[in-house]
Amino acid sequence: MLTANYDQLGLKDGDTILDLGCGFGRHAFEAARRGAVVVALDAGRDEVDGVSAMFGAMIVAGELSSDTSFTATVQGDALHLPFPDATFDRVICSEVLEHIPDDLAAMRELTRVLRPGGTMAVTVPRFAPELINWALSDEYHNVPGGHIRIYRRSVLQSRLHSVGLQVTGHHYAHGLHSPYWWLKCLVGTTNDTNVVVKTYHRLLVWDIMKKPRLTRYAEMVCSPLMGKSIVVYLTKPVVS
Repeated sequence: MLTANYDQLGLKDGDTILDLGCGFGRHAFEAARRGAVVVALDAGRDEVDGVSAMFGAMIVAGELSSDTSFTATVQGDALHLPFPDATFDRVICSEVLEHIPDDLAAMRELTRVLRPGGTMAVTVPRFAPELINWALSDEYHNVPGGHIRIYRRSVLQSRLHSVGLQVTGHHYAHGLHSPYWWLKCLVGTTNDTNVVVKTYHRLLVWDIMKKPRLTRYAEMVCSPLMGKSIVVYLTKPVVS
């Protein structure tokens, strides 16, 4: 389930891409399938190990070439990225900035490691659906490492612009997921036995695995209205 659109990002075969806050690798894996040179970075050891293991499994399964030089997994800090300036052609930072107290410092690091002329996709929870989650449940966000802020699009874009990036577009994603999280917040975010939540979860899994026309159309209609995530696309200007 991708949040960023690789065509809008401009990802091409052979591009070098950083997936910052890779989690368990959904964006990294798709970038590798498209022929990119992938660096997947996360602060969590379990996440990094999981992504590395999955890359290995994809090679065994024949989904990727046996030449593993095109992927790397790194445990690291978004405020101190272990890469030289202008290392990457593309950067993805998906659902990360809302967790970081000094988000401007992270944005500066992302800009530093992106080459001039390169592109970036930044995704965060969308303001209105996220505000509803916070109103319904303290448990949703008031946890160690949880969400510490809710971004309005104008604020997010202004902060990214202040570190030297130019906004080129945006869209909303995961319209079917907002109601699921509202339900979770109503019954308790750790309550996985509620029959309504379980039924809705099966619907989301069906959508992800089978991509039926019905749910794909519903997603297309719902995302602009109540998509759980906003995706902002940016470029780093070339200085003459």
